[in-house]
Amino acid sequence: MGDNNLRKKAYQFALSIVDFYKLMQNEQREFVISKQLLRSGTSIGANIEEAQYAQSRKDFIHKLSISLKEASETKYWLRLINDSYQLDNIKIVQLLQDCEELICILVSIVKKSKFNSDT
Repeated sequence: MGDNNLRKKAYQFALSIVDFYKLMQNEQREFVISKQLLRSGTSIGANIEEAQYAQSRKDFIHKLSISLKEASETKYWLRLINDSYQLDNIKIVQLLQDCEELICILVSIVKKSKFNSDT
């Protein structure tokens, strides 16, 4: 997958996280966990953007590794919200699927980049 597609996917995911955060604030009156979700879910794309202007291959890998960690944290918060609030909401299922897809893409890019930097 090209970098532009990843950037677009991460940006759309961040927009979806913002929308879900607003829903949690308004409907569930949940302020703590949803704030954590907002922070980590929007950080994924921000770090991908930073990676585009990395100063070296090592810096690029580092930025994408941070994105991967943020994606993993986001998945945790989504699962916690889903299990603790028992939401009958297809939106969270879609967010979990999108997050998992971002994780898979990031893992692939980080592994490939590490392999290419070793050769």
